[in-house]
Amino acid sequence: MTENNAKMAGSAGAAADVSDLDRRYSFHPFTMLAEHERSGPPLVISRGSGVHLEDVTGRRFIDAMAGLWCVNVGYGRDELANAMRDQAATLSYCHAFSSMASDMPAVLSARLIEMAPSAASSPMSKVFFGNSGSDANDTQVKLVWYYNNVLGRPQKKKIIARSRGYHGVTVMSAGMTGLPGLHAGFDLPLPHILHTTAPHRLWEGHGMSDEAFTAKLVDDLEQLIAREGADTIGAMIMEPVMGAGGVIVPPRGYYAAIQDVLARHDILLIADEVICGFGRLGHMFGCDALDIRPDLITVAKGLTSAYYPLSGCIVSEPVWETIVKGGEHYGAFGHGYTYTAHPIAAATALANLDLIASENMVERAGAMGAYLHERLADAFDDHPLVGEIRGFGLIGAVEFVARRDTPRAFDPALKVAPRIVAAMIERGVISRALPNADTIAFSPPFIIGKREIDAVVHAARDAADSVMQDLESAGAWSRPASVT
Repeated sequence: MTENNAKMAGSAGAAADVSDLDRRYSFHPFTMLAEHERSGPPLVISRGSGVHLEDVTGRRFIDAMAGLWCVNVGYGRDELANAMRDQAATLSYCHAFSSMASDMPAVLSARLIEMAPSAASSPMSKVFFGNSGSDANDTQVKLVWYYNNVLGRPQKKKIIARSRGYHGVTVMSAGMTGLPGLHAGFDLPLPHILHTTAPHRLWEGHGMSDEAFTAKLVDDLEQLIAREGADTIGAMIMEPVMGAGGVIVPPRGYYAAIQDVLARHDILLIADEVICGFGRLGHMFGCDALDIRPDLITVAKGLTSAYYPLSGCIVSEPVWETIVKGGEHYGAFGHGYTYTAHPIAAATALANLDLIASENMVERAGAMGAYLHERLADAFDDHPLVGEIRGFGLIGAVEFVARRDTPRAFDPALKVAPRIVAAMIERGVISRALPNADTIAFSPPFIIGKREIDAVVHAARDAADSVMQDLESAGAWSRPASVT
């Protein structure tokens, strides 16, 4: 930071100065742009430590979302900062084109292959590095297309994703994302993308048993494949637990049944582990937790705990062997990024994985996750606005509805979840309202303790009660006769 920048950031008027600069010059993602131009940012964050963030006015907040599901080891870890600094001093950059290599990405690749879940008949073989989960999922589609072209199946290119799934924001990954807000105005999804039913019991299988709901979801998938033709479908992409679409945990038996369908139709399975990977579910990978054996795996966020941008496509041996053969017809593999296999990113990832292992963070995420779900149940089981509490490991969500017995959603114009999140910020907790439903999410750093979880849940319940009273006072919601 330059001297002038330091003075600005540390001055008494820092909040106003930075807020105005941001309002005038920054183009924010997933933001109501006209409103931002009028009002500027609600928070200007200046520092982070552990599970806390601090704004430029000195207010502290518990970050109950670990940023965007990503700062898994917490803020301000010297182990990662030192790894980044040391690597920048030693080798700040080395490209990976034309067989050029550097040490850190090679070591990281080997470590990821050793860690990655796979079937005995289809072990993981190689890692292709990118910069974000979005570009990694874009790469996965190109790998599927290339794979089928090499096999002489140029028509087998369609990708099945799930409604409410989230896979990124590039043209291809946004199309695979099953959230309408990522399609509106962008002419998406492209024709190659198909969507099947989300395994979201509240809205797609209310009152159904696991067995019945799984059977319905499998039948929906089978019908989609039959309509399109299995010979036109190259892959299906799935998050083990769906994140931004609502923290949706499929019913028991779902993944076994879905994998049987895909195997029968020779459709590759891409596991999007961007959120779940590296401990979020209390297992190193979501695939381990839910017995998924994919052909391709996407990783990002937790790979570096977001200290440095890095993603990876982990490729199974059968897919790799086919891609290698493509050189006979297509020449050198024509895909890659300037920052593919960046040495600073790789060094950061290795330090992050070391820290996760040395502090037993995967086990801790499982234990703190169990406590989080216990506290959420205690706080919200009887709440008149709550339709469902769900989660797995250290990721959870509460969905708010206008009616509980026969679920009915609120009018989106009421912005129930965003209002609850805003009220939580007033109470010192940062959560997130998820798109496409009135759901608030919880995905804190793995280092969170019971005291902080208690504070998060207390703030959430208090905020929900406050918003409920406002809705009732405004006549926008009425308490059912059976609720006192």
